Amino acid sequence: MEALISILVIYFFIVLGFAAKKIFKNEIEEKSLILISIYFLQPILTFWGLTRTKINYDLILTPFVYFITVTVTLVCLMLISNSIFKNKKDRSIFISTGLIGNTGNLAIPLGIALFGMESVPFTSIINIANIFFIYTIGIYFLAREKYTFKQSIISMAKIPILWFAIFAIIFNYLNLSIIPEIDKALEMGAYSTIVLQLIIFGIYLAKVGFKINNFKLTFFTSIAKLLLLPAVGILISISFGLSPFIASILVISLATPLAVNNVNLAALYDCKPLDVTSIILFSTISFLVLFYFLLQAVHLIFGGL
Repeated sequence: MEALISILVIYFFIVLGFAAKKIFKNEIEEKSLILISIYFLQPILTFWGLTRTKINYDLILTPFVYFITVTVTLVCLMLISNSIFKNKKDRSIFISTGLIGNTGNLAIPLGIALFGMESVPFTSIINIANIFFIYTIGIYFLAREKYTFKQSIISMAKIPILWFAIFAIIFNYLNLSIIPEIDKALEMGAYSTIVLQLIIFGIYLAKVGFKINNFKLTFFTSIAKLLLLPAVGILISISFGLSPFIASILVISLATPLAVNNVNLAALYDCKPLDVTSIILFSTISFLVLFYFLLQAVHLIFGGL
């Protein structure tokens, strides 16, 4: 029950962003908020998160297990996509967006609510791994011939979060310390980022509307994201012997609904952005319904919570 209350508290800020956009409409300019978040606040959150604990084996293993999980699921989706979808763009959306979760906007605050501040280094590094996947494999399937692997790497290199992550890892490895005054400022920036990300997510949902454009695509992609991916994550976590604490964080992060970045990429490469927005809305609502059962499964398998 405490976990569910924590989720509802987090969704309060999403509802806040949703209501603000519905009430003020075009007076709310989400692009400005996104730029502030991506280029200024998210790097602070990343640096702060990756310096909460010393680099250890578990912190390095976590993104590796994430990649293995995503890769195994990717192969499964590729094998079954042709039998489910005839349209090539539908197959691309099913394969790529079904693996790109909301690890930044939702998983990090969710981790804090469920597992405490100790989860932040792990949710942060999972988010970095997810960003890498978005701008490589994700772009490949959505753009195909329009976007080369080299171009995706260049686009990824422009994201300051990745550079701050590298800086934080080096800073951490050298065992440098942060003076309390600066650490407090970083903490303020990190919490501000989390709240702003949730509000931005709510604003995007307000723009989506409640119409499902392609129910078949929406349903199967949401199933892949909310059920198949975390199920594979559970099996891979057990196989690699992750600690119950880290395995729980990983599975929860994998189970988050589709990320808003999917819409941006789909629009950029003309890959049915309206259908993708419908999937985001449906997966977000479905996440609320399924999350209780996910928590029960995680508790049963890994303990805690």
